[in-house]
Amino acid sequence: MKYAQNILETIGNTPLVKLNKVLGEDFPALVLAKVETFNPGNSVKDRMAVKMIEDAEKDGRLKPGGTIIEGTSGNTGMGLALAAIIKGYKCIFVTNAKQSKEKCDILRAVGAEVIVCPTDVKPTDPRSYYSVSKRLAKETENGWYVNQYDNLSNRAAHYESTAPEIWEQTDGKLTHFVAGAGTGGTITGCGTFFKEKNPDIKVIGVDTYGFYLKRDSRNGRNSFRKCIYLYHRRYW
Repeated sequence: MKYAQNILETIGNTPLVKLNKVLGEDFPALVLAKVETFNPGNSVKDRMAVKMIEDAEKDGRLKPGGTIIEGTSGNTGMGLALAAIIKGYKCIFVTNAKQSKEKCDILRAVGAEVIVCPTDVKPTDPRSYYSVSKRLAKETENGWYVNQYDNLSNRAAHYESTAPEIWEQTDGKLTHFVAGAGTGGTITGCGTFFKEKNPDIKVIGVDTYGFYLKRDSRNGRNSFRKCIYLYHRRYW
């Protein structure tokens, strides 16, 4: 009999699907999408959520019966919440007011406490969801602040699982890797793996128009590359 011991064992091994309609039949390259919505939490974030928890358990940052605390827009929170259900942890998620009611409701539905903070405040403001998350972690007995933006397990999850899957699925014929750049974990973890395999592979980060590195620099592309380079040098 073949079955998963729990829902966490269904994370990963997602399919690559050819893009046909988006690019058109005459597009000269084969473009494949890694369909991460096949993960149980419907997101690539499931991978790093479980990895961050497992690593925190190993080194004692997260103890039995503890409370997982994180600032999230929803996807990371869902991955953390799924793992918390299986492993017996509580969750407190802090988000901002621009997130939809539906996202907050689904996190509550899987057992998390959700705190909504104002949107138009600086990250250093004590009312921001960054600051509130850190404060709650200090005030909560047996609490653990995940800190996905600086947590090295975020990037490691993609270096150890996402990238090897893509490499195997493409028979190592990958020439370009394109990914969104939110926390930086997916693009740096996968990018590092691919560059080790073949330095000629192009790693391309994508974000929405108005991305702060674009707004605050004369040359957004070079600034973005510098950001990824520094992240890579610092954490890998």
